[in-house]
Amino acid sequence: MMLLQPRRIETDAGTVETLGDATLLSQRKLGLICSRRCPGDPMLKTYDFARLARVSGVPIVSGFHSPVEKDCLPILLRGRNPIIIVQAHGLSSSRLRIEWRKAIETGRLLLLSPFSAKQKRITSKLAIVRNEFVAALCSEVLIPFAAPNSESEALGVALLKSGTRVYTFSDHPGPLLDSGALVVGPDFLTRPGGDHDYVRDTKAPC
Repeated sequence: MMLLQPRRIETDAGTVETLGDATLLSQRKLGLICSRRCPGDPMLKTYDFARLARVSGVPIVSGFHSPVEKDCLPILLRGRNPIIIVQAHGLSSSRLRIEWRKAIETGRLLLLSPFSAKQKRITSKLAIVRNEFVAALCSEVLIPFAAPNSESEALGVALLKSGTRVYTFSDHPGPLLDSGALVVGPDFLTRPGGDHDYVRDTKAPC
């Protein structure tokens, strides 16, 4: 079994501790950030997206912490695409989940943390910084749903103002759409053409 030890590296978004293949950071990546409260329609579309994305070859970057994000992680792990998890606490190789260890050893999972080992518990402030770090790593971000007046909504608006392309599954009127977020379907990563530059294999495993 591979001995996994955290390694400190520099990224475009700042200094991080890593576990896994850091070369995944050199690929074009899509961030995934979703509010904790998410209605049924965008929630189901996000799960459909995860089933397609897991064979897209596009690295998905997320904290996988909100309920919808967390539900997507096991779906993605059953595929073959790269996954980058940004944690809202210090990185540790102890008590690493078996499925995470296997994915790291096969080169398709990278764990990142911009925090020190002293920060062992997730707080709301650390979660905000974590999501900002997820967005900073990516040129494009999917926000399936941003609750009104939420941190996800504020981050999405800030990203759009900075020139980052933001996608959403929700057509609910509000600051995100007013700022230029693109409403897409779950297959936007895999369908030919459209408002994105990704064209991938759409045949997902069962």
